[in-house]
Amino acid sequence: MKKISFMVLAVALAVAPAFAEFTEPTVAVVTEEVVVQNNTKGGFVSDKETIVTVKQVNEMRDDVPVIVQGHILQRMGDEKYLFEDSTGSITVEIDDDDWRGQTISPSDTVKLYGEVDRGIFKTQIDVDYVQKI
Repeated sequence: MKKISFMVLAVALAVAPAFAEFTEPTVAVVTEEVVVQNNTKGGFVSDKETIVTVKQVNEMRDDVPVIVQGHILQRMGDEKYLFEDSTGSITVEIDDDDWRGQTISPSDTVKLYGEVDRGIFKTQIDVDYVQKI
């Protein structure tokens, strides 16, 4: 019996602070301006990039990270676009937020950063980032 009453007492002491009166925390006023960079998704940046061709992408396995450079020729449907470089064309999937506010036309040269999306019947690129050159 003593063990049970000791456990009840221990639980009661642990819970007691939860029933204390709530007091608002003290708020400090900061007068300095804090500058936050727009790039909230940081990471390693290198000046050496390996750009692959559409022909090479068509020979790669699924989920391989790639960078391609060329032109987006036309919209093919919901978030699907036709991309072309000197070796051929491929369908790319670009989500709305991956444009990052840029306006791109068929005459613009772009780099697309993404992954190979190999399906049963065709291969495409799932784009993570569009960079206008």
